[in-house]
Amino acid sequence: MCGIVGVLGTHEVSPIILEALKRLEYRGYDSAGIATVDQGNLDRRRAVGKLINLSDFLVHNPLPGHSGIGHTRWATHGEPSVVNAHPHQAGTVAVVHNGIIENFKALREELAQHGIGFETETDTETVALLTKHYLDDGMSPRDAAEKTISRLEGAFALCFLFDGEEDLLIAARKGSPLAIGHGDGEMFVGSDAIALAPMTNKVTYLDEGDWAVVTRAGAEIIDKNGNRANRDMKEINIEATQVEKGGHKHFMSKEIAEQPTVLGQAINHYLNTEGTAITLPEGTPDFAKIERITMVACGTAYLACLTAKYWFEQVARIPVEVDIASEFRYREPPIPANTLAIFVSQSGETADTLAALRYVTEQGAQTAAVVNVPESSIARESDLTLPILAGAEIGVASTKAFTCQLHVLALMALKAARDRQIIDNSELHRNLVNLRNLPGLLNVAIGRGDAVKKIAKKLSESQDVLFLGRGPMFALALEGALKLKEISYIHAEGYASGELKHGPIALIDKHMPVVVFAPSDSLFDKTVSNMQEVMARGGKIILITDAAGAKEAGEDVWQTIVMPEVDDFLAPILYAVPAQQLAYFTAIAKGTDVDQPRNLAKSVTVE
Repeated sequence: MCGIVGVLGTHEVSPIILEALKRLEYRGYDSAGIATVDQGNLDRRRAVGKLINLSDFLVHNPLPGHSGIGHTRWATHGEPSVVNAHPHQAGTVAVVHNGIIENFKALREELAQHGIGFETETDTETVALLTKHYLDDGMSPRDAAEKTISRLEGAFALCFLFDGEEDLLIAARKGSPLAIGHGDGEMFVGSDAIALAPMTNKVTYLDEGDWAVVTRAGAEIIDKNGNRANRDMKEINIEATQVEKGGHKHFMSKEIAEQPTVLGQAINHYLNTEGTAITLPEGTPDFAKIERITMVACGTAYLACLTAKYWFEQVARIPVEVDIASEFRYREPPIPANTLAIFVSQSGETADTLAALRYVTEQGAQTAAVVNVPESSIARESDLTLPILAGAEIGVASTKAFTCQLHVLALMALKAARDRQIIDNSELHRNLVNLRNLPGLLNVAIGRGDAVKKIAKKLSESQDVLFLGRGPMFALALEGALKLKEISYIHAEGYASGELKHGPIALIDKHMPVVVFAPSDSLFDKTVSNMQEVMARGGKIILITDAAGAKEAGEDVWQTIVMPEVDDFLAPILYAVPAQQLAYFTAIAKGTDVDQPRNLAKSVTVE
């Protein structure tokens, strides 16, 4: 969600902060602002909407200073407005904040008793006013910030800037990620390494409950128990933080096109040199001893888990429970012995998924993280981390991260099947050969984008769309519907094909397109029967299948997208491409904001 940048620099920081905030646009936001200290004076500039509005405002109203903080806000409390935009300033302190302060109303009431009023609807203003209250009582900036942080409940990342203090930032994290960057006579704070990459490749990630006193000489980090803490400094991969579009009109287009490359690299990473054996990280469990798997995630990552459920159960014969993280964490399910809990998250910072991980850890179960950011909270707090190696994904609608998540989960399922002697080495080798051929098939699928684009133009005229699939393709039907909703704003629903007669068929008429994912597998004949039921009621079928499936379906199908032939096991990864392209080209036809769709954020770090 929101983005934080703090700079103690040697040059004017407003342009530096603005550029860093641009690198965080992918997180989603509705307003932005910057505060600086110049010759001891604290001042700020804020604007609603895109960062270009803030940039234009700064042209006419410059904000000098070598020390500053910036923020892109995604509204939680209070509508998007200049008044509610960050940084929030109260007298001699300015604050930027990601997350939610859960006890802000109680703190407001306390402050009101001291005659302190409020100008905004936000929870963050309470942080600034409480800090000012302690400053007015004679506390130093450091002590006032520490006292304020100790009073806050909820999830937050905070960065404080003070009038008269040109060599001081106070940073704190609880439930929301925050990192400190180290430069040559300069220091930085950021909610994302992507923001800090142009300034430094040396980063220290704050642990849960940490707060830090940052000066140009370095950072003093204090842990949740009040003790000084030594946190490792890591060198980030600058190439992995690139955010250029590479000649594409949108990041989503670029990231769809990158899938063969990143998947090929990930496959090589997890196979031996000969490509004949799976090499998962040290600490991967012996699946022969695992009696049950629990998978927890949100959004598209949840649908990757739902796909993998079929793989683990059918190929490895392990019972699997898949849960939405926001439900799992409050349902507090019992965790049987010999359970492996797998948590899937692109960012590794998803608030509900992280809370679910902590619950499972308390129950004593073994945990594994399938993430795109190896330094993330979910990765660091899990027993085992399996990076998906997708590279920076900027488009809000997940594409390459989804296929890379599926790849890692598929390898885990194959490893489990071999550990449990459900398959032999010959069968494992056959699957790995098919896997190594997959990037080439993805290239073929992407090359059929022109055909998808023509269909998407017709689809863009619809108000409602159904998606159907059987087996693992049911999860892909849900993903296809989610993608279309996310970026084109067309109402779409995904269903298991067999559920058609249990309600959804009532919606079918001549205005209702129905997208069907149906490779010519053992379930194809049943899917064809469902298609006939749709067409008999005037529904328009968009069939995504292979050449054999297209031939068997016949000529009555409204539109057909033909995929290359692929092994049944890997079909969900390949068929993700037309699902993504259909959503992308439909959004283009409707003229919506593909990379930053309304109301959505890339990383959901609050409940």
